[in-house]
Amino acid sequence: MDRWQAMRIFVKVAETESFADTARQMFMSAPAVTRAVSSLEDLIGARLLVRTTRSVKMTEAGVRYFEDCRRILADIAEAEAAAGGSYATPTGTLSITASALFGQMYVLPVVTDYLDTYPTMKAKTLFIDRPVNIVEEGIDVAVRIGHLPDSNLSAVKVGTVRRVMCGSPSYFERFGVPKSPADLKDHRIAASTAAWASPEWKFGDDLRVSVDAALQCNTNEAAIQSAREGWGLTRVLNYQIGPSLVAGELQIILSEFEEPPLPIHILHPEGRHAPAKVRAFVDMAAARLRENRLLN
Repeated sequence: MDRWQAMRIFVKVAETESFADTARQMFMSAPAVTRAVSSLEDLIGARLLVRTTRSVKMTEAGVRYFEDCRRILADIAEAEAAAGGSYATPTGTLSITASALFGQMYVLPVVTDYLDTYPTMKAKTLFIDRPVNIVEEGIDVAVRIGHLPDSNLSAVKVGTVRRVMCGSPSYFERFGVPKSPADLKDHRIAASTAAWASPEWKFGDDLRVSVDAALQCNTNEAAIQSAREGWGLTRVLNYQIGPSLVAGELQIILSEFEEPPLPIHILHPEGRHAPAKVRAFVDMAAARLRENRLLN
């Protein structure tokens, strides 16, 4: 077995922490995987993995070698893709994830334009309100709202969003406009439990207000609809009410008490080695989202 293939096997074992899973994913026998890693350890003269009955962990030398192997294998893949043309031209299927409402409102139009621009491409979307591990779930691109934890993912900032209080003009005519967050106790509140699990709402300068919502909705859309119809006030991210703000159906209040904005990033796991399909989508999405005044 050549060293390149042995390195691929070692990297997969390190990622899955399992010889059996590696064998399944690479269509090999478990003994063949074990022999490949053992041969690699003999070749370089260092123990790379520590095997127990329950897990497989990298040694200190294994961690360093793992990073070097990933870089070398990525360079080989890039060279092969460039030679074959796929690095320069988008090909295959692109998978994209975002939160449900943001994905439908702002990401999906970019996806359809992308498919129009590259008619040989296909796309899969996963618009869902749960954390998605894009590496483990095989996602090419993610659009995330909020502060990012440290990771090896490439991140491109494309805008910001704000948490805002809003209501309809008809509501304000009937009940008046709150002057401070403390005034919310005297108003009808429709709270989205999908966004605000706690009855305590945080505003700028660490101001906290306990809100007794008369209406609790399990979706943002329902809370927004109740506000749009003039029933009460709600608190959402400003992008979620963008069309209603433009149409004059909703108005933002208490803006001077808002928390700092949340960043929007486009993420992908492959850095400078990203294939053409990813780079083309990231470039298009970044341009479209940055020019959207509701997101900047």
